Amino acid sequence: MPRNEPTEGTDGWDGEGSPRRRKAVRYAVPVAVAGLAAATIGLVPAFAGSGSPDLPKISAQDLIAKMAKSDVQQLSGTVRASADLGLPSLPGGAGGAGAFGGGKGGDGGSADPQSKLMELASGAHTLRVAADGPDKQRVSIVDKAAEYSLVHNGNEVWGYDSGSNTAFHHTAPEAGRHGKQQAPKDLPKGLENATPQDLAKQALQAAGDTTSVTVDGTAKVAGRDAYQLLIKPKQTASTVGSIRIAVDAANGVPLKFTLTPKSGGAAAIDVGFTSVDFAKPAASTFAFTSPKGAKVVKGDETGATAQREHGKDGAHGKDMKAVTQDMGGLNVLGKGWTSIATIKGDGSGLPSGKGEGKGSGGDAAAFLDSIGDKVHGSFGSGRVFSTRLVNALVTDNGTLYVGAVDKQALIDAADAAK
Repeated sequence: MPRNEPTEGTDGWDGEGSPRRRKAVRYAVPVAVAGLAAATIGLVPAFAGSGSPDLPKISAQDLIAKMAKSDVQQLSGTVRASADLGLPSLPGGAGGAGAFGGGKGGDGGSADPQSKLMELASGAHTLRVAADGPDKQRVSIVDKAAEYSLVHNGNEVWGYDSGSNTAFHHTAPEAGRHGKQQAPKDLPKGLENATPQDLAKQALQAAGDTTSVTVDGTAKVAGRDAYQLLIKPKQTASTVGSIRIAVDAANGVPLKFTLTPKSGGAAAIDVGFTSVDFAKPAASTFAFTSPKGAKVVKGDETGATAQREHGKDGAHGKDMKAVTQDMGGLNVLGKGWTSIATIKGDGSGLPSGKGEGKGSGGDAAAFLDSIGDKVHGSFGSGRVFSTRLVNALVTDNGTLYVGAVDKQALIDAADAAK
């Protein structure tokens, strides 16, 4: 496979910009078909054509252009999504979203889209997806005992958890008498990230001159012929080994997304269609009527309940922007795959256990020691908490450094910011 010097595109990426610049909590409705553009990416003009199926040769740059030009707006199919991030198990199952129906039925939590996001962060899941342009999408998480569906149709969004027979409903205001209907903007984004299209979009938006991109063979995905786009960070401190995207040879739609950590082993994220149809879905796919006897909670009521439960001034009663402002604001160090987000601490730091008896700070410190490594540098000391993909350093004064980088990169960033 010939390899030449990387070339660099000149056009800007379509979309919301680099993911590291986005808010920690983003709000939007699911968009099943992502628009991709080729630009600012270190391209190695390797060619596909070997392997099965036998497809015409194509360069990485031309394959990305094919993805960008893809005008597919309608599809339906089944997606298999698995995540193995190596997240630590917290006492009492904290950090997980629980089983279907495990949310608080009294406040609609089990049907709130945000309550479903953590479920996709671990384990394997089957999803049914459908899209008909930017105004109609449906994503259903299928479980053995229950099903959760998120339906966007015009300015209406419904979330329904069959396990608790609870529905979440949000309606966006009209844009005006003669204006176009607005999609709701205050719903948590995340479920749509379970589709190969959106994951591919985010990966390519993050790419730049710090990235090598090649076409590495062909594959069959969901019965479709596909090229395999291989993305590798050039920055050695990144914990990402590679990202492989299977691209439909006929229409340029990403069919499968696989992220493998540099440490090796099973894929950290593996999302792909097991079946897909690019015909227009039936209109009934996006129609939703709350089942008889279901408790229906409006979106604004869910937010009000959370604020009452956690206190008007508590972190749980605020959005992430307010929380990060309270903590000194979010800053990003570095660029590309080794970008590190940092939030300045208030000096309170983590429990040290010094002078603490059992059942108080001593227990908290012992637990933190069991899941984090104590580190030192010119910045002082702190703990590094690691997963297979993302690592975080929390200094003893409470400053946070987090990124898909190795431990030493976090320590170096803290030293440089001293």
